Amino acid sequence: MTTPGGTVELKDIVFPDQANHYGTLFAGHGLQFMAKAAFLAGRSLARRDVVMAGVTGAEFLSPIPVGHVLTLRAWVSRVGRSSMTVCVTGLAETLGAPQEEVLKGVFEMVAVDAAGRPVPIDRSYLDKETA
Repeated sequence: MTTPGGTVELKDIVFPDQANHYGTLFAGHGLQFMAKAAFLAGRSLARRDVVMAGVTGAEFLSPIPVGHVLTLRAWVSRVGRSSMTVCVTGLAETLGAPQEEVLKGVFEMVAVDAAGRPVPIDRSYLDKETA
């Protein structure tokens, strides 16, 4: 089964150098994880490089202790002329325990050319995927 363009899933583990003084994931690293997933989902859909234009929401629902595996799922929920909205969720798990939703974010991404200027997203192949 192939994954539709604009969706990605990443896995990572929380290491001590990514933790705050409480031994849980530092929020800045959590944002970095989510931003990477949003970038990859946006690039997959646009089939070109993208940049972040904004974060319209980021929630840290629960602390993520060092050693937990973090699964980030990102998908494009809206496509405009050159911009798109990417939703990201983060699920944490440790051995023997069920996954728990711990992060959520909504990112605005823009397709760009080599000079970093916004360019239209080619939507022709998007219509074929949904047909």
